Amino acid sequence: MTLNLVYFAWVRERIGRGAETRDVPRTVESARDLMAWLCEQDEGYRAAFADPKCVRVAIDQEHADHDQPIAGAREIAFFPPVTGG
Repeated sequence: MTLNLVYFAWVRERIGRGAETRDVPRTVESARDLMAWLCEQDEGYRAAFADPKCVRVAIDQEHADHDQPIAGAREIAFFPPVTGG
């Protein structure tokens, strides 16, 4: 499956890019699986996803739980928790 991945704030800084398109194996079924698979690819991903509880996910621009299935998704975004001010 091909996914557009988008990274924001310090997640982007640790990975070293704001967006990319990746071919993801069929064994990657959830956002949690995707983060784990990405961590296997490069140190930047390991740094960004070292503490998954500090990373929020949006699937096709809808906030999602890490365990939500990603089948059929076009875009997955990763970002830190949003704070008000």
